[in-house]
Amino acid sequence: MNKGIFLFFTLVLASVEAIAGTPVPDYKAEQLAEHTYVIIGPTERPNPKNLGFMNNPAILMGNSSVIIIDPGSSLESGRMVLRQLKKLTNKPVTLVFNTHVHGDHWLGNQAIREEYPDAKFYAHPEMIRKAKESEAEAWIKTMSSLTNGATDGTRAVIPENELKDGDTVKISGLTIKIHIMPAVHSYTDAMFEIVEDSVMFTGDNVTYKRVARFDDGTFRGTIKMTDKLLEDNFRHYVPGHGPAGDRKIIESFRNYVVTLYSAVAEFYEEGLSDFEMKDKVVEKLVEYQQWPGFDDEIGRHISLAILEAEKAAFE
Repeated sequence: MNKGIFLFFTLVLASVEAIAGTPVPDYKAEQLAEHTYVIIGPTERPNPKNLGFMNNPAILMGNSSVIIIDPGSSLESGRMVLRQLKKLTNKPVTLVFNTHVHGDHWLGNQAIREEYPDAKFYAHPEMIRKAKESEAEAWIKTMSSLTNGATDGTRAVIPENELKDGDTVKISGLTIKIHIMPAVHSYTDAMFEIVEDSVMFTGDNVTYKRVARFDDGTFRGTIKMTDKLLEDNFRHYVPGHGPAGDRKIIESFRNYVVTLYSAVAEFYEEGLSDFEMKDKVVEKLVEYQQWPGFDDEIGRHISLAILEAEKAAFE
């Protein structure tokens, strides 16, 4: 081979390798109900060790096709999800649902689109708008930074189909009901009920054994949402992060939010600032102090809760 051509191809291959992400090791898809399989990811924040994978992707097994919910934070996370799918079935993926705009849940869409180009992708209309506006590229950069480049090579495949509260999707013997409340985790949140299995996928509206972000959401809206989930009393709940289980997951998360917000509102009325009340609030949350994210988020949660309490005082 001509030396110049050889050098050219060597440089091309080196360039491709430089932007390729690191393959995510296999996490087994556990069967939660008759049609529902869930891959429970690690609960710590995205980092070089977990390669950015830390959510709970789902595989819904229909009669002739498969539905995926939240295939993870990167191209390689999505590829890992597909490897688990192929251990279960050869049925094609026809639908993908994304719970909200935070990229640790949906940037794995790329792998699904590459393998199943005819699959349709669905999300909250605000998720689609925000992703197109700036959130998609911001999350690609964030994931790369947090993982020291392990997610590089990922590009955004943004859903093209909008969801509405109360929508019902019937496909391949499965019925998926869409639940949307306006002001919860991110204002872009959709939850998915698998009717035949009595399973509810909450997205990051609920987390378990991991403290959630509230930068884009509301405490009072979250309390209303958890009340509704407990009223509906599904057999299984799958949080955005942390183990799946029964209603105790919702009760635990609700307790965190109610305890924190109530304490902050009380101390705010007494005239305490955020740093003055922090130790008092933390003391009331002893049950959650070992959860990943607690130390990182608690100060911000208190500050955000003060802002929400101030707003509530004028309503």
